[in-house]
Amino acid sequence: MELRVSKLSFSYGAREVLRDVGFSLCAGEILAVLGPNGAGKSTLFSCILGLLRPKSGCAELDGRDVMQYSPARLAEKLAFVPQSHTPTFNYSVFDMVLMGTTARVGGFSSPKESETASAQAALERAGISELRSRGYFNISGGEKQLALIARALAQNAKTLIMDEPTANLDYGNQLRVLMQLRSLSHEGYAVVFSTHNPEHTFRFADRVLALCGGGVAACGAPGEAVTAELISRLYGVSGEIRTDSGGHTYLAPNI
Repeated sequence: MELRVSKLSFSYGAREVLRDVGFSLCAGEILAVLGPNGAGKSTLFSCILGLLRPKSGCAELDGRDVMQYSPARLAEKLAFVPQSHTPTFNYSVFDMVLMGTTARVGGFSSPKESETASAQAALERAGISELRSRGYFNISGGEKQLALIARALAQNAKTLIMDEPTANLDYGNQLRVLMQLRSLSHEGYAVVFSTHNPEHTFRFADRVLALCGGGVAACGAPGEAVTAELISRLYGVSGEIRTDSGGHTYLAPNI
């Protein structure tokens, strides 16, 4: 499996949002997309998901433009985890996860044993099988995010696109979600996630794509691409990139 974005540009009318963005990602890798609000991260994801047609360039899965896939076929290869989700009804966690199998179920059919088995396996893989019967409205923010990840896993797609999966989560739940992403990459999943936190890139990403003003500000291994100069450019924060005694890299801001 390979996801490749080549010279992708996108505009909303006359307003250019993305300009010549490119990267590639293979199975077992995690790419963190870093950038300030309005940098084009969500728009990039919409182009990768086939929801928006680029002005130029393309996003390809296994050598084929995503715009050429049918929705059902694309769902077999690519799953999306939103930043948050509020369903109309208080579905059980199991039913929320079971919705990930929708592309495999006919329009007037009910999920079969294979779909329910996929949903149960996804719950177990995400480590939340004990929440199976709980209402989605009645679980914590971190548990909701893990349920959304489980829903994506139930699709059996090997590429996961995640829009700020740790937004609005406390420190413990951030770590739980990010550790789950790392575990999935070890199982052969390719993961793309956006974040505002440079330390997430150091600890959990194999590579980082930094966007600023619609263009690529940096792309490469976090230890090489994420510099104090880059953080200053992205967020207007000065500081130093340091490594502690345990080998963990972090940003020490000048305050």
